[in-house]
Amino acid sequence: MNRAVKGGWVEIEDQVLSRYERAPQVPDDTKETPLMMWTRGFLLEESAAIGDWVSVRTLSGRIARGKLVEINPRFVHDFGNTVLELLETGVSLKEDLENC
Repeated sequence: MNRAVKGGWVEIEDQVLSRYERAPQVPDDTKETPLMMWTRGFLLEESAAIGDWVSVRTLSGRIARGKLVEINPRFVHDFGNTVLELLETGVSLKEDLENC
């Protein structure tokens, strides 16, 4: 079993609001799910396995508690597909500014 050790980079999750605590004005499909929070930080316990409740210290120094869901999490986001119109606008704007 893979275990995280104290000081390791991990991701935790915690339920912020149950589905019954959600605001009445949110869409119906949203009302049916709890509001969850995912936080990354450095593990404060000596060691832990996925599913254990742990505390972490975030990069901003905040202490958060939740269920360990990932060890050494990666950033896997990007900016999506290229929008040709934005590229063309950027080039055009640069040319216009250079000609001022």
